[in-house]
Amino acid sequence: MEVGGIQALRAWRKQQTGTVSLVPTMGALHSGHQALMDRARASRDAVVTSIFVNPLQFRTDEDFFQYPRPFQADLDVCEAAGVDFVFAPALGEMYPSAPEATVSSGRMGAVYEGAARPGHFDGVLTVVAKLFTLTKPDSAVFGLKDIQQFCLVKRLIVDLNFDIELIGLPVVRDDDGLAMSSRNEYLAPADRAAALAIPRALDAAADAASDGSPVGVEAAAETVLQAAAERGDLDLVYLALVDATTFRPCAQDFAGQALLLVSATVGGTHLIDNVALEFHRSA
Repeated sequence: MEVGGIQALRAWRKQQTGTVSLVPTMGALHSGHQALMDRARASRDAVVTSIFVNPLQFRTDEDFFQYPRPFQADLDVCEAAGVDFVFAPALGEMYPSAPEATVSSGRMGAVYEGAARPGHFDGVLTVVAKLFTLTKPDSAVFGLKDIQQFCLVKRLIVDLNFDIELIGLPVVRDDDGLAMSSRNEYLAPADRAAALAIPRALDAAADAASDGSPVGVEAAAETVLQAAAERGDLDLVYLALVDATTFRPCAQDFAGQALLLVSATVGGTHLIDNVALEFHRSA
C-alpha cells in the first residue's frame, strides 16, 4: 500500500493500467468506511482512499480542529481493506491559498442539512471535484447515511460531465441500530442511548409507510423524536419527507421514491440519518 500527497498520487495513477475506484473520507475510519472500501475493491482493479479533513465544509463554530485524526489507525484500516493508495495530502497542497473558484451546490444544497450548516455542501462539492480531478477514478463509493451529500455528488457528476460511476452503499449500523459515524465517539453512554431514538423514529416511519401511502409517515417519526426531545434527550434540527430526486417535500398524494431525513443534536453532537421509502398509491 502506498501513501502520499498529490505528486505521489499522480505518479501512481500514471502507472495504473486497470480500473480505479475512489473512496473519499475525512479519516477517523470505522467498519462503515471499511465496507465502502470492500465495495470499491469488488467493483474495480485498484482502490484509492483519500484521508483529508476538508476545512471548506466546516463553519467557524464547528469542530474542524477537534475532528479526530487517528492517522496510523486509519492506515491500518486501509491496509486491512486492501487499499492500493492512500491519498493523504497536506492542507497546503489542497488549498495553497484561500480558493476563489469553488463549486456551488445550488438549491438542493441550501435545504435541510444545507440550511442547518450554510455553505457546507459548497465545501463538500468543491473538495469532491478536486478529488475526482486528481484521482481520475472510474467509480466512486459513498455511504448513503449522508444521503443529501450523495444526491448532490450525483448531480455534480451529471452537471459537470464527470465520467464516473457513482456507487451508494446502504447505511451501516452498529448492533444497537445507530448509524455508524466518526462523530459517534463524541457520545457519552447516556447520549448514545438517547440517540437511539433516531433509528426508532425511522423504523416507526417505515412501518407507517407499509401501506404505500405517505400519509402519517412523518408524524409517526415525529412522535418518537418529540418524546425524546421532551425528555431533554435530544434537540431535533429537522425532520422531512422528501422526493428522493428533487429533495422537495412530498405531498400527501406523492408516489415514487422518497426519503425521510432526520437531523438531531445529542449531547452537543450533530447526528443525521435517513430511510428510503417507496410510495405507490395516493392517499
